[in-house]
Amino acid sequence: MKYTKQLFKIGFFIGVLSMIGIIGTDRLVENSVSNKIYNSTKEIPYNKVGLLLGTSKILSNGLINLYYQYRIEAAIALFQSGKINYILVSGDNSTKDYDEPSTIKTDLIKRGIPANRIYLDYAGFRTLDSVIRCKKIFGQNSITFISQQFHNERAIYIAKRKGIDAVGFNAKDVNVHYGFKTQLREKLARVKMVLDLIFRKHPRFLGQKIEIK
Repeated sequence: MKYTKQLFKIGFFIGVLSMIGIIGTDRLVENSVSNKIYNSTKEIPYNKVGLLLGTSKILSNGLINLYYQYRIEAAIALFQSGKINYILVSGDNSTKDYDEPSTIKTDLIKRGIPANRIYLDYAGFRTLDSVIRCKKIFGQNSITFISQQFHNERAIYIAKRKGIDAVGFNAKDVNVHYGFKTQLREKLARVKMVLDLIFRKHPRFLGQKIEIK
């Protein structure tokens, strides 16, 4: 019985420390990038390139992913307002049957974005990869991230530590019920991000440089 109580105390202590770490990391990220987040095309500063962070278009239930839909709309609004001249789409293309960047490009073109203003990063497997590759591969030291606010916050936090001057344009968010699982994963993703930065995690792929003309 005594041994069981000790295990319980240790487990409880570890649980408390974990919660403190998760909450602390979440607040750290939010507070350190709060002045780099924008909801209005009128207020956001100009950048040559907007980095649209990819996600899947269709959910497992066959419905369109609202995160996807709202990011597309945000990218179009930013482009049409003249606050970016090019859209760099970064997403997962890990298999021949799954290609986020090309799907997004097709939908952007359908909505009136010229094809020659869209560049694709097929190796954006994680946000960390997308951020580092926008500098290392696509030569951007200043960038506008396009995603929901929680995602922009994490991307900007990474960018600041990689020598990139970044701001975020917030796509419309989803309701609490729709995005509950995503928000929960985001809390853990921020902890992993900090660990990746501490241990200097590198993108899965780099490769040949691509000039955005």
